[in-house]
Amino acid sequence: MSNTPSNSDSRPYVQVFPLGGFQTNCMVLTCGEPTEGNSCWIIDCGYEPEQMLDSITKQGLVPEKIILTHAHADHIAGLIEARTRFPDVPIYMNEAEKSWLTDPMLNLSAALGLSVTAPAPEGFLSEGDRLMLKELEFRVVLTPGHSPGGISVLNEEYKLAFVGDTLFSGSIGRTDFPGSSFEELSESIKTKLYVLDPETVCFPGHGPTTTIGQEMNSNPFVKL
Repeated sequence: MSNTPSNSDSRPYVQVFPLGGFQTNCMVLTCGEPTEGNSCWIIDCGYEPEQMLDSITKQGLVPEKIILTHAHADHIAGLIEARTRFPDVPIYMNEAEKSWLTDPMLNLSAALGLSVTAPAPEGFLSEGDRLMLKELEFRVVLTPGHSPGGISVLNEEYKLAFVGDTLFSGSIGRTDFPGSSFEELSESIKTKLYVLDPETVCFPGHGPTTTIGQEMNSNPFVKL
């Protein structure tokens, strides 16, 4: 688990939980320190989510929404458990993958010999949507390529980007899955992420954090 430093009640605070065998980075985001009664967002909820859910409970946080960067199995497998723990928390995602939550073939769990399904979303996120976590504003951008409904969630004031499996430290999301496209992913990275401030910290779906500047300068898969 790691987190961003926070010296103010209004700064974003990110706790990262690499969950399950795929070590999927699932995140708990708060405005300010994660103190009792503070609202939080859950960003992705993968296999074996107990550590993350227990931490939310222990800290006394109140989940306000679950945001899915995309709907592959390793990012949604813990949703039933999350909703069991927090029955009223709504799930949001891009509409292009809404059927993936109930279709193990589409979410790729069937290929693993599993059958992951998840509750239906309460709402959909589209390009340009603005979301508020207390006084923090986040902007949604569509970043398809790894999957057709991939999104990234940005806070430009504090230079943060939650990018799912679009962009990794020194790598990119796989494009050999059904519905994936390297050309589309490359375009998403170039036009939606590489246009951000180079100091923007990226929280990817797997692996360590990186910055936009680092990937612009050295990512071997998508170059300007």
